[in-house]
Amino acid sequence: MNKFLCCTLVLLDISVQWTVQDDSPPKYSHYDPGTSRRLLCDQCPPGSYVKQHCTASSPTQCAPCPAQYYAEEWNSHDECQYCSTVCKELQHVKQECSSTQNRICECPEGRYLELEFCVKHTECPPGFGVAEPGTPESDTVCKRCPEGFFSNETSSKAACLKHTNCSALGLKIALQGNAVRDNVCQENTDTGSPQKCGIDVTLCEEAMFRFAVPTQLTPNWLNILADSLPGTKISTENIERIKQRHGSQEQTFQLLKLWKQQNKEQDMVKKIIQDIDLCEKSVLKHIGHPNLTFEHLNTLMASLPGKKVDKEDIERTMKLCQPTERVLKLLSLWRIKNGDQDTIKGLMYGLKHLKTYHFPKRTIQSLKKVVKFLHRFTMYRLYQKLFLEMIGNHVKSLKVRCV
Repeated sequence: MNKFLCCTLVLLDISVQWTVQDDSPPKYSHYDPGTSRRLLCDQCPPGSYVKQHCTASSPTQCAPCPAQYYAEEWNSHDECQYCSTVCKELQHVKQECSSTQNRICECPEGRYLELEFCVKHTECPPGFGVAEPGTPESDTVCKRCPEGFFSNETSSKAACLKHTNCSALGLKIALQGNAVRDNVCQENTDTGSPQKCGIDVTLCEEAMFRFAVPTQLTPNWLNILADSLPGTKISTENIERIKQRHGSQEQTFQLLKLWKQQNKEQDMVKKIIQDIDLCEKSVLKHIGHPNLTFEHLNTLMASLPGKKVDKEDIERTMKLCQPTERVLKLLSLWRIKNGDQDTIKGLMYGLKHLKTYHFPKRTIQSLKKVVKFLHRFTMYRLYQKLFLEMIGNHVKSLKVRCV
């Protein structure tokens, strides 16, 4: 027999021996009083204990663990361990006691075990994001948002978000973001001329896009809407950013606003812009009073709910904006400060309180007319029908493809 074949057979023999050894139960040393010798006995498998040690003539005898007792591993113990774990206050049983495992307790969602109590996970304040989410055993780890990122909420789950890249959207930064605020973008109208008023969103644009599509169609309705819109598509990254930063009632508005900015040359978008311009002319007839003083504008802003527009912003608005644009600009600033809240609803709230400030009756009546006009604004209903038809056709085509 040649040397190569001999070596191969030897290696195979060793491999077989190892396999047999791996499959055999682990051993333990036991003194046998009958023979006065030390024997290697088989251990008992998980879920059992040694009822009788092996002898020179008989193997180890194992017995199953009784109720409320367990053995996690192969062992040589004379009894199983007692299921001693008792769940603390607020804890629930994640894994009940079994023959092979002790009882496992766990704090509920949003809490972790500290000493003997289930304590709420720490919520990271604005300017900080979640670096490591909390678990039932550990607390949330917060980390200050680095440069270029922000968090504008108090949360035990939200990580810092990256500032919106205005230039990538063909826009410019109207308000620089920081650790607690995203960049605010606006149309890039710089042509070397002096700084302009720069209204972020008009009331008409908001009225049209906020109500263009119902908020709940399908679990993935925002993606379906984005896919069904003509022209340049909204990127997946931007869609996810909208979902993360805005509630369900705001998402459609933000998506359509971004779509409008990216598709200005589309015929359909041009028509929408024309209709918004017509609406704005009607609004300006009522809201564009040239005789409102700083005190009037300050009172109007003070009447709105949520975070207030600063006096410095009001002064800057009076310098940069034409008298007819000032109310619209301040309403736009209020909307930005309050996380893209519904400006029209905020205005309705403010109107209820303006009378107590001795505000000019003529201006109050004009603002009421604007709110009524936007609520009966029929143009957005036509687009609502159009968008719904597009979504319906898109869904049908998806179903046909799936079939």
